Amino acid sequence: MFYAYILQSSKSGRYYIGHTEDIEARLLRHNTGMVKATKNKGPWVLMSYETFETKAAANSRELYIKSMKSRIFIEKLISDFKNGLN
Repeated sequence: MFYAYILQSSKSGRYYIGHTEDIEARLLRHNTGMVKATKNKGPWVLMSYETFETKAAANSRELYIKSMKSRIFIEKLISDFKNGLN
């Protein structure tokens, strides 16, 4: 399985969107400063994720979410995830 995920910084409230095969290991990498884009901006909290059968599909979803350039869109995805609507 592959995942497209949304993290939120507990420090700034900013969101980060990514994709991975191992969501727990990836979150650990974000929170230990091993990811250049999120270094010194955490701690990060996993807010939402979607599962995919292929890496290409997860990457495509990541790029789509990023292309929306909308905090409102991201927060709607998070709300739907928390309500079991994804």
